Amino acid sequence: MSGFGNEFSSEDPRCPGSLPEGQNSPQVCPYGLYAEQLSGSAFTCPRPANKRSWLYRILPSVKHKPFTAVPCGDLTANWNEVEPDPNQLRWLPFTIPKSTEKKVDFVAGLHTICGAGDAKTRNGIGIHVYTCNTSMVNRCFNNSDGDFLIVPQQGDILITTDFGKMMVEPNEICVVQQGMRFSVDVFGETRGYILEVYGAHFELPDLGPIGANGLANPRDFLCPVAWYEDRQVPSGYTVINKYQGKLFSCQQDFSPFNVVAWHGNYTPYKYNLKNFMVINCVAFDHADPSIFTVLTAKSTKPGVAIADFVIFPPRWGVADNTFRPPYYHRNCMSEFMGLITGHYEAKEEGFLPGGGSLHSMMTPHGPDADCFEKNSTAELKPERVAEGTMAFMFESCFSMAVTKWGLQTCQRLDKSYYQCWETLRSHFNPNWRPSKQ
Repeated sequence: MSGFGNEFSSEDPRCPGSLPEGQNSPQVCPYGLYAEQLSGSAFTCPRPANKRSWLYRILPSVKHKPFTAVPCGDLTANWNEVEPDPNQLRWLPFTIPKSTEKKVDFVAGLHTICGAGDAKTRNGIGIHVYTCNTSMVNRCFNNSDGDFLIVPQQGDILITTDFGKMMVEPNEICVVQQGMRFSVDVFGETRGYILEVYGAHFELPDLGPIGANGLANPRDFLCPVAWYEDRQVPSGYTVINKYQGKLFSCQQDFSPFNVVAWHGNYTPYKYNLKNFMVINCVAFDHADPSIFTVLTAKSTKPGVAIADFVIFPPRWGVADNTFRPPYYHRNCMSEFMGLITGHYEAKEEGFLPGGGSLHSMMTPHGPDADCFEKNSTAELKPERVAEGTMAFMFESCFSMAVTKWGLQTCQRLDKSYYQCWETLRSHFNPNWRPSKQ
């Protein structure tokens, strides 16, 4: 089903008429189902921001054994593990474990790179990668802290949720919102990125003078249709719950994916990045990257985001008398970048698919020396930019702390990164004068 934030309704075709007519919680639901509401906002939020769905289940979510703490592995919300590091940071592609050596599923393969804020006070962000090689079997994950925006980089992932199934491929993204249970199937060695936000949901950015159409159009977002399994698991089904930055698990004897029908506007969804309608400069200068925003999670300050998801898709470059690559920059926001495929225009070497970079608050960054020299003398004619490439940025107003895993344990930090700017040379000429026209 297509649309963003719409009121949807869906029934598994095996059970026609499973949605109650005219009410949400009848005394007896069709087919003997249980009615359960999943709230993604406070009851009293204004209608445009009010998020909830009604799920009609074979058994309710409350039927489970008590939660107990389990090891978190490399997933963390401890932003004080190591001392702050304001340097430009770049990571080589994150290592995917070999299935012949160790079976690792999506949850076991979660690693936190950086983040800030606090899940308890509902204000913050976490940036993770997942590296795995096997599907989740009789296990599902539930994030009580916030929303996951998942960016596959290598390998398709099949996500089964309370609402149905989504196949998500590289160059697509999906969002699984707070409280939604999901399980991930993979088909080989698999890697991707995750942007987690606490306290806000992702929404489409305002278009302002762009008008009514452009960027990510609502019709291109897809949500799953109802699908259920009535499956008993006598050996035990494990529900893993991320709560206040820690992991807990409980056992139950049935599959949680037992929703026969549902309706509402609080759903998981996916989006294909190739559908993004790119807007770019057609006269002169380099436009700010905010014009490439796909989704935003707003803070309480107007125009300031807890997190923006920004992409750098294939497009035309036509600006006259302009240095066309990204400009040199010091930013009051933090910028984490990843590469799904191809070669990023500002750094042809070193920034590789499956790796990443972090330019922290007010840390200088910009094109490397080769990029500057090449583009300062290039013939300016219409050209395709980023053909065959998809880079992205998680931008946040938070000053993000890097974890011990990100700085040390992963052993993928490129300590030579700073050298890409070392050969920048002065072109200052005190004798230069404006040409007479």
